[in-house]
Amino acid sequence: MPSGQNAQGGKAFGLLKEQQRQRLEEINQEYLEDQKYRDEEGLAEKLEGLKNKYAEFDLNDEGEIDMMGMKRMMEKLGVPKTHLELKKMMVEVTGDSSNTINYRDFVKMMLGKRSAVLKLVLIFEDKANGTPCKPDGPPPKRDIASLP
Repeated sequence: MPSGQNAQGGKAFGLLKEQQRQRLEEINQEYLEDQKYRDEEGLAEKLEGLKNKYAEFDLNDEGEIDMMGMKRMMEKLGVPKTHLELKKMMVEVTGDSSNTINYRDFVKMMLGKRSAVLKLVLIFEDKANGTPCKPDGPPPKRDIASLP
């Protein structure tokens, strides 16, 4: 192995992730200081949640969600989409400016008044994850008289 090559790829990946989080945090700070979003209730918490969700689906860690990241997101949410449907969703979010969704477009979509399909799906996922379908813990004890 050449001596000039960095053998610790894990550290490099960690540094890359940290740089990405710092960039997203800087953008969040811009939104916190923006007069347009001052009246938004719980803005700091919303932005933190959006940052985490965005980082989860940014597969190539370049600060943009591409078609594969979008496909993975939809499949994870249980709403698989065709390539054409994904392309249409991306055009709706970016305004046909690119084939990727950057963090600014993502936040603008999630905080904006327009109801993009992607926004509705992500909100639905949050509501579904917020209320567990199954009760926690073991089922309650029942006697023979209470059975149907």
